[in-house]
Amino acid sequence: MREALTAMKVLIVEDQPAVAKALRVLFDLSAIDCESTSNPQRAIAMVERGEIGVVLQDMNFTPGETSGEEGIELFRRLRSIDPNLPILLITAWTSLETAVQLVKEGAADYLGKPWDDKKLIATVKSLLQIREPSRAADGDLCGMVYSSDAMERIVGLAIQIAKSDVPVLISGPNGAGKEKIAEIIHANSTRSRAPFVKVNAGALPEQLLESELFGAEVGAYTGSTRLRIGRFETANGGTLFLDEIANLPLAGQAKLLRVLQSGEFERLGSSQTRRVDVRVLCATNADLRDAIARAAFRQDLYFRLNVIEIAVPPLSKRRDDILPLAEHFLRGKKKLDDGARAALSSYDWPGNVRELQNRITRAQLIATSDTITREDLGFDTADREPREVPVEKREIEAALVQAGGSVSRAAEALGVSRQALYRRMEKLGIVLERKPRSES
Repeated sequence: MREALTAMKVLIVEDQPAVAKALRVLFDLSAIDCESTSNPQRAIAMVERGEIGVVLQDMNFTPGETSGEEGIELFRRLRSIDPNLPILLITAWTSLETAVQLVKEGAADYLGKPWDDKKLIATVKSLLQIREPSRAADGDLCGMVYSSDAMERIVGLAIQIAKSDVPVLISGPNGAGKEKIAEIIHANSTRSRAPFVKVNAGALPEQLLESELFGAEVGAYTGSTRLRIGRFETANGGTLFLDEIANLPLAGQAKLLRVLQSGEFERLGSSQTRRVDVRVLCATNADLRDAIARAAFRQDLYFRLNVIEIAVPPLSKRRDDILPLAEHFLRGKKKLDDGARAALSSYDWPGNVRELQNRITRAQLIATSDTITREDLGFDTADREPREVPVEKREIEAALVQAGGSVSRAAEALGVSRQALYRRMEKLGIVLERKPRSES
C-alpha cells in the first residue's frame, strides 16, 4: 500500500466533473492525497479546518460564467483565511489577465488548459514541501553568521522554500547578504549536488549579455573563435543566481521570461532550440514595482520571478548581528576593545555587512597591537560616525587591499565591472601605488 506524499491534502476546486476526475487520477498516480469540490463554500470550510496544503482552483464555477470574478472572490477569501496557503490557478485564455493579476496578489502560479502533467505534479509536490515546518537549525547555513530574530526568520524561510523549485526574488540593500541567502536556498534544495552558478547581471555589458547567459556558436559575433557555453547550460540541473536583476536590459528580460516559461533558448548564432532544467533565484536592491511603472522592467517577468520574495533587512535593522559578524571577520586574529565594540554597535552601517567586513579587514591591517580600537576602525574618539572618508571609498580601498592591489579581483569582490571600478576610483581620488620594477 502506498503512503501519501504528505499528511496535507491538495484541494481541487473545479466545476467540470471530467476535469476534476482527471486531476484526481493524476494526483493518485503520484501518491498525492487530494479532494475535489465544485462548491466554493465547501472549499472555504476545508481550508478553515487547516487540512489543506495546496489549492488548485478554477476561475469560474457557474455554467456559462467566464469573467473570472468567482475565482477572484474565492482566491481572496482563501488568502484571508491563510495568507501563506499556496494557490495554483487553472485558467483558460479568457481568464488569463485575471490570473496574472492574482499572481501579483500572491497566487503561486497559473496553469493554462490543457496543462502539462509533469510540470503540475512537480509544482504541487514542491508547494506541499514548502508547507512542512522548518527551522533554521535544521539546515545547511553555508557559514551564515547571525544572532537577530529577523535573520532567524529569514534563514528559516530560505531553508523552508529551498525544498521547492519555485523562483525566488531576494530583495534588500547592497551588502546585506542577499547572495548568502541564495547559497542557503541552493544548499538545502534537491539540487544541492548540481551546479550553483552566479551571474552579476548589473556588471554585464548589454552587447555580451545574450552570449553570457545563453552561449554563442563559433563566428556568432566578431572575434568569436570558439564555442561559448552560456550560464543557463552550465547551471543545467542546478540553480542560477542572477544578481542585480533590475539592471537587466529589456531585451534580456524578454529572453529570460521565455526560459522561465518554457525552459527553452537558442545560443547566439544558432537556430537550434535547447532545453534546460534550471531553478532561477534573483536578487535586487531596486524597487521593481517602481521600475515597472517607469517601463524599465517587464511586469510579466516580475510576476514570474516574485513567486516568493525574501526581503533581507539592512544591518542597521538587525543590530544583534553586528558584533557576531565582526568577531567572525576577525577570525580570532585580533580582539575588539570596549570602545571598538560600542562604536560598531552604534554605527548605522549604510554599506551593511560588506562595509563591516571591509572595515574590520582594514582595521586588522593598520592596528599596531592585538587589540583593535575605535580609532583603528576609523571612528573618532568622541564621535559616533567614522571620519569623513566616504563609505564607498573605504569599501573600495579595503577590497583593493584584500585583492593585493588587483583591480580585476577587487571589482569581482565588489560586484562591478573592472571599467566601472576604475571610474569610481578616479572620482574618489584612489590611486594605486606602483611598485618599482626590479632591475634585471
